[in-house]
Amino acid sequence: MLTNHDANATGKRLGVAALAVVAALSLAGCAGKDRMSTGSVSRDSGRPLETMSAPELASSVDSLGRAYARNSRDLSTAMRYAQALQMSGRNDQSLAVMRKLAIDHPTERQVLAGYGKALAAAGELEPALDAVRRAQTPEYPDWKLISAEAAILDQLGQQDEARRLYRRALEMKPGEPTVLSNLGMSYVLSGDLKSAETHMRQAAQAPGADSRVRQNLALVVGLQGRFKEAEEIATRELSPDQASANVAYLRSMLAQQNTWSQLRDEERNTN
Repeated sequence: MLTNHDANATGKRLGVAALAVVAALSLAGCAGKDRMSTGSVSRDSGRPLETMSAPELASSVDSLGRAYARNSRDLSTAMRYAQALQMSGRNDQSLAVMRKLAIDHPTERQVLAGYGKALAAAGELEPALDAVRRAQTPEYPDWKLISAEAAILDQLGQQDEARRLYRRALEMKPGEPTVLSNLGMSYVLSGDLKSAETHMRQAAQAPGADSRVRQNLALVVGLQGRFKEAEEIATRELSPDQASANVAYLRSMLAQQNTWSQLRDEERNTN
């Protein structure tokens, strides 16, 4: 297991691998739920986007895009369209939608928050941090915005401050799985996989944990070389073929960055 002295170097490599794998597993998990579609899929169903299969998400992007073209100032349509675009990997387009929405609704808290998240997804971290902080209300703080701010700070390499904010969010919303999962990912970024797994397991076992949280647990287990266990965790929600594909992708990512061999050597050195 990684020790403190090598966390900075190896942690950065792990972070790059982890973030890439998280994105890939998210898309693969969605694609793994493909079903035969009917004509009814051609319009946005109004269901949570996170629960949709890949064809359903693509259909929603298309229908929301048409609705947005008819009235780009409609708040709910634009917000949902931007989220669907971001989930489809179209971050630049999502940011463009949110940027216009922030101009049209400059005082709306949820718009500023969404704009900040879109900026972060597009890699514009400093402006994202500013937008999320402007969306926050000091006298009535929102735990979701605190967690969002922490996630941006994590990407900026400010892990200590990020974890302080995650814990503040957990004081406001005890046991919240998304915050616990983000806190776990913070430890992945610094190379402390044991602490990451502890928080990821708490997140996965918490009421309200969704597929993304449990796939993050599979990721952290896989990063420690326990691929069979990672596959078992992934298979609980995905088909066996898709779970195997996810683990295979994880192996290939680690192999590309020579991370797994280094982890294995360090594991032997600490025993």
